[in-house]
Parts: sequence; structure tokens; C-alpha cells
Amino acid sequence: MRRKDREIKDNKEIEEIINSSTICRIALSGNGLPYIIPVCFGYSNKNLYFHSANAGKKIDLIKKNNKVCFEFDIYEGLITNGNPCDWDVRYKSVIGYGKAYFIDGSQQKINALNIILRHYSDESFVFPENSIRNVTVIKVEIEELTGKRSDNYEDPLA
Repeated sequence: MRRKDREIKDNKEIEEIINSSTICRIALSGNGLPYIIPVCFGYSNKNLYFHSANAGKKIDLIKKNNKVCFEFDIYEGLITNGNPCDWDVRYKSVIGYGKAYFIDGSQQKINALNIILRHYSDESFVFPENSIRNVTVIKVEIEELTGKRSDNYEDPLA
């Protein structure tokens, strides 16, 4: 990271950013072009989980190249001071790298889907078997995480 003064090194703080995020952006590569998509996600034990239809561009790209990059961010506001060239954004972000794998087996899919849903709800769910058959669940084994904050970041919870 070029701006070491903005780097977040504390793993707990990095995980707080992930757990506070609503959307994860997953970057895939194939056919000579990058492809990025926003996904709902779950995070547990240094792994990301997301789901997909059983066919489509995302699935095709992961089959060709399972190396992924992903991003989370927390936007805290715009700082406007006179000259618009001096405006800034207050944020925290995490970028990471890992490898994506398809989860096989109904119970493994259910476990992963519960991790995803726990990120958004405290409810318990029962999944119909036909729904489990008609969904692809992907696990990203995280290999690297980097956190960053704006130099003007003031934690509103502090």
C-alpha cells in the first residue's frame, strides 16, 4: 500500500468493516477482460460465501479462473470545504484476494446459505430441496486482506 498512514493492520478492525458491509464486490477475470459484480455475502472463519444461479457469466468465469479479488467499503460522508478540488470522502475499505470453489452437497450448501443469511437476518430458515438443487453456492478461501481508511476518518461510534 502506497499510503502506509492509511493502512488498517488490526485484523479485528478489518473484520468489523467486512461485517458492517452490506454488499461485497467480487472481481473475476476471463476472456481477457475483468468482470466485477456486487453480491450479497456471508463471512465466517476467513471465508466468504455467496450464491448464484446455476449458469451464467459468473459461473463460467470461476470455472475458467478461480482466482478472485473482492472489496468492501463503508462510506461515512462527504467533506466539502470551499474549493471542490479539496473535497474528500470519509471511508473505510477492505480489499482481498482468494480462490473460489463451488460447494457440493445439500447440507454443505445449506450451511453456507445460513452463513449468508445470518449476515442480513437473525431469522432461521428452512430451504426446500428444489431450491437447494437450483442454486450454486460459492466459497472464497481468503488468502490476503488489506484495510484502508481515509486520513480524515473519525469513527462515529468512538
